[in-house]
Amino acid sequence: MAEIDVVSDDEVAIILEDIANCYGYDFTEYSKASIKRRINRLCLLDKHKSFAALRHIILKNNNYLNRFVEEITVNVTEMFRDPGYYKVLREEIIPQLALNSHIKIWFAGCATGEEVYSLAIILYELGLIHKCMLYATDINPTVLQKAKSGIFPISQMKLYSENYMACGGKNDFSSYYTANYDCVVLRDDLKLNTIFATHNLVTDSSFNEFQLIICRNVLIYFNKSLQDYVLNLIDNSLEKFGYLALGSKETIRFSSLDNRYKQIRNEKIWRKN
Repeated sequence: MAEIDVVSDDEVAIILEDIANCYGYDFTEYSKASIKRRINRLCLLDKHKSFAALRHIILKNNNYLNRFVEEITVNVTEMFRDPGYYKVLREEIIPQLALNSHIKIWFAGCATGEEVYSLAIILYELGLIHKCMLYATDINPTVLQKAKSGIFPISQMKLYSENYMACGGKNDFSSYYTANYDCVVLRDDLKLNTIFATHNLVTDSSFNEFQLIICRNVLIYFNKSLQDYVLNLIDNSLEKFGYLALGSKETIRFSSLDNRYKQIRNEKIWRKN
């Protein structure tokens, strides 16, 4: 798909202000290059030939907001992505959390839920899923519905199975789903203790205290000031000695959290002091 530039930098800023003022979704501190690229992609997909045309439909058609949010937020994920990270969760982090009578885990920016179900499988295999509550949140209600359904393309199962085995999987991966034509449906017992809910990391407050917060590949789309804001929100939501997991390109270095957290091995997992 060819790159186009229907909307300029200044026009992107106007659209983001419109959305913040009219709908309460604040994207103004997102990475400018990333969000401009995605807005222009939306123009190409939906055949908006000018800034004026896009702005008109955003302001006049409330139903179009979901479409905008779906395209602007980034939802690229997979089950057991980065197997080394999941291996450390399985072998080190979860056994430590198991010392608690109850375990509360927050997936902040869970997208379509692949990481939620990945950890649920590990908790199931370690015999801990009955004492856990998983909170899976995202700004995008459309992807949350996909996550809640537990339905994924069958074409991804080979990769997911390989990732699962690489992180120490104990069973046949196919035992966790039922094939249905070109899709698979994950077992219902993997989400019995999971709450799926909308939450905006930019505008919403902390809502609980957790032993583990997973926020992978979200911060890379924010500018530095918004990264700092979200990291402080996460810090306020994390118990003492709790764990924070970020994506492979993310870090808490150079943030106010750096000297209060200890990194686990070489993975992007930190323990709160």
